Amino acid sequence: MTSAAPRRPTEMAKAYEHQQVERRLYTWWEEQDFFAPRADAPHPPFVIAIPPPNVTGELHLGHAMFVTIEDLMIRWRRMQGYQTLWIPGTDHAGIATQTQVERLLRSEGTSRQAVGREEFLRRTWAWKEKYGGEICNQLRRLGASCDWARERFTLDLGLSRAVHTAFKRLYDDGLIYRGTYLVNWSPNLQTAVSDLEVDYEQRNVSIWYVRYPVVDAPQADQALGPGGHAWGSGRWAEGVTEWITVATTRPETILGDTAVAVAPADERYAALVGRYACLPALGRAIPILADEYVDKDFGSGAVKITPAHDKNDYEVGRRHQLPLINVLNLDATINQAGGPYAGLDRFEARKSMLADLEKEGLLVKTEPHTMSVGISQRGGEVIEPLLSEQWFVRTRTMADLAMAAVRDGRTRIIPERFEKVYFHWLEHIEDWCISRQLWWGHRIPVWYLPDGTMVVPGPDEAPPEGGIQDPDVLDTWFSSGLWPFSTLGWPDDTPDLAAFYPNSVMETGYDILFFWVARMMMMGCYFTEVEPFHTIYLHGLVRDEHGRKMSKSYGNVVNPLEVMDAHGTDALRYTLTTSGTPGQDINLNPQRIESARNFANKLWNMTRFVIGKLDGQRESIFDRQLEYMSLADRWIISRYARLSIEVDRLMEGYNFGEAGRQIHDFLWGEFADWYVELAKVQLEGDATAQRTTRAVLYGVLEGALRLLHPFMPFVTEELWHYLVADGPFASPYPDAPRTIMLAAYPVLPASYLDEGAERDWAMVQELIVAIRNIRSEYKVEAAKWVTATIVGGPHTAMLHAQAPLIARLGRVKADELRVTHELSEKPRQAATIVLGSIECYLPLAGMIDLGAERARVRKELDTVEIDVARREAKLANTSFVAKAPPNVVAREREGLETARAALVKLQARLEEL
Repeated sequence: MTSAAPRRPTEMAKAYEHQQVERRLYTWWEEQDFFAPRADAPHPPFVIAIPPPNVTGELHLGHAMFVTIEDLMIRWRRMQGYQTLWIPGTDHAGIATQTQVERLLRSEGTSRQAVGREEFLRRTWAWKEKYGGEICNQLRRLGASCDWARERFTLDLGLSRAVHTAFKRLYDDGLIYRGTYLVNWSPNLQTAVSDLEVDYEQRNVSIWYVRYPVVDAPQADQALGPGGHAWGSGRWAEGVTEWITVATTRPETILGDTAVAVAPADERYAALVGRYACLPALGRAIPILADEYVDKDFGSGAVKITPAHDKNDYEVGRRHQLPLINVLNLDATINQAGGPYAGLDRFEARKSMLADLEKEGLLVKTEPHTMSVGISQRGGEVIEPLLSEQWFVRTRTMADLAMAAVRDGRTRIIPERFEKVYFHWLEHIEDWCISRQLWWGHRIPVWYLPDGTMVVPGPDEAPPEGGIQDPDVLDTWFSSGLWPFSTLGWPDDTPDLAAFYPNSVMETGYDILFFWVARMMMMGCYFTEVEPFHTIYLHGLVRDEHGRKMSKSYGNVVNPLEVMDAHGTDALRYTLTTSGTPGQDINLNPQRIESARNFANKLWNMTRFVIGKLDGQRESIFDRQLEYMSLADRWIISRYARLSIEVDRLMEGYNFGEAGRQIHDFLWGEFADWYVELAKVQLEGDATAQRTTRAVLYGVLEGALRLLHPFMPFVTEELWHYLVADGPFASPYPDAPRTIMLAAYPVLPASYLDEGAERDWAMVQELIVAIRNIRSEYKVEAAKWVTATIVGGPHTAMLHAQAPLIARLGRVKADELRVTHELSEKPRQAATIVLGSIECYLPLAGMIDLGAERARVRKELDTVEIDVARREAKLANTSFVAKAPPNVVAREREGLETARAALVKLQARLEEL
């Protein structure tokens, strides 16, 4: 591996051109193998396994969010000297990929059933090879510093072996079984789907009130109603004197009713419990029973129970041992159990049923109703709860292990509030349906022999002769649940598994805490007997600037590729990391992206200026002891040291957004807007001042670029190379290549803090700002220089030393700037500034309107009076004084004294005016 710098123009362009930088730098990073874990790292491994995007995927903001945060953590820890490994990979995405290939086959006039399983799988692998790498290339666009040599795919041979091993062990341990239960069924895809693959929409529907005849015993003729007439005759319920009315949003499932339920405490129906209701259309008598599930205030207070088509009804059916009657085929048409409606689509059957109910006089009324409707993510249709024979995992044992890891503190969830959600879900977890009626995926490793015996061979055993393999495949979440350790070679004892498991952090969106994170915890704790990561970091969802979910129907979908093309990757990354806090949704405001792009341009311009002022001198103030530093030098060094300490604290606390914001505020608000301007003055001084100023400019900017690098990797790498050239830089490695990502992440010792310099410069800064504000208020032309008198009191010596800077930055004539300890007579025709014990007078030669000046001073006086009252109240609070840190209380007392001094001077000045 060479360490040569990437080819770049020898002269810096006048503006940052991200299009010319990003691809060049990323190619170089990969060529130099910078992303691989370093054997000479002084700190232990820090490992993240990427949440594998679907192999069918196209980059969206969810990808951009998790890649940015994970890359930030990896780059930060790499710079700290950890042996970092970020494992990339993709998920085979069973339903999504199969849907794509089936769509392709339909466009060719055929289908998967027509071509057969073997040919379909061949076509799917070909499709994956053609399109599967696109998402990974798009992750590269985001700057993802993954070790691409370790890229994994959930259908790789190694990961397939891990899946087979896991299934075999769970089966042998009695935790996998086959049974018939209700599942989410996608009629279009004709497979069971997980809860995660179901989106819920609030829809305006109807609720229909249907009356059932009450009878004392089952009918003898199932085809006839209580009156002995056929359904559709208009006389089906002739002669009935007792009725029970039920409310339903799915009239077509009346065909599968096996009971009517009422609340035990509902006196209206007490006399009917134990009798029968006669089922419309079929004439079947079903029991009327009492169950706590029923809300007597909803609808009519009586509900139809259809155990084979509703999860809640299924539980009622289990409690009362009701029969389960499935009335739907796999394509959601009515089956033979539906009698006269057999063969109709479920929604056509609904229309026909309602028409017939009205004809028979059984439809009481219709009301509008709003309800949450489950929609198949991939199939796009309404999900059906369907009774189906599937493979399941008994989850209780694994769930208890996963909860213990968090309760014992071995795994931490950030934000902590999600622990309650995690525990609640695992405490109430149901058995996991792991089979899918698909062809693309991990085929269930069960073989059926001619005598009906089931055989589950191990991954290294041959299938039994004469056996037929189960046609179903495993839920995608089964294989992705093994991801933290299957990617490292489990179940074999590989060097990677020994070195890098358990992982360090699992970072993902809070919306898949249940469906993926909890499953990884369950399976990791069960199969490896070690929790798979010590920290679970959950980010929020990305919404539009108005807080709405991004969707095509709103027209508010933001394409991250387009954002990166227009504004640069760093602008998108910085916006995503600094727009929120852990676990909170962020509202992506386009103006914030533009501001981040402007920040990258500001970095470019300030670095270009600094390089132009170095005059070939590339020495850092932190690498040598200099005999003289100005107040401005000591101030910016102390502020930078304080920033590095605070950023370290924030990053260790996973508060990345605030860390990024503070770096931005320092570089733009303190370094660029203030120190760079001060440096222009100091560079006009003697040789010692010039050398010191250059060393400060270089040292602080170089260190600040390192602080910012995890957030904005491209612009900082490019600028760092221009800045350091062959100059010195700190690195945790003895032979570090010339890249900022292997330079040390800076944390300065507290000895660099200089509270006195920060306090003194704050006074000077406040004075300069006040002078600028007066000039602006009185509309003094920018080119015009004014005169000023400063009464410094106890700060006179310090202000006298800073007079050249005050003059230059406040545009005051240097030879007409007077700094004195006190003033015997205060000028009347002058604007007045009062800052604690400091006073400043600006005689603006006839431009002063005394009335306006009195109003301005009065306004300042009001502000200071409020400040004094606030501080007095705070210090009068005994709880604050007793509990707050001593330095905080002392700072508050000092602030009160300063405010009181300003109050006295402003009152005096107002009287003079």
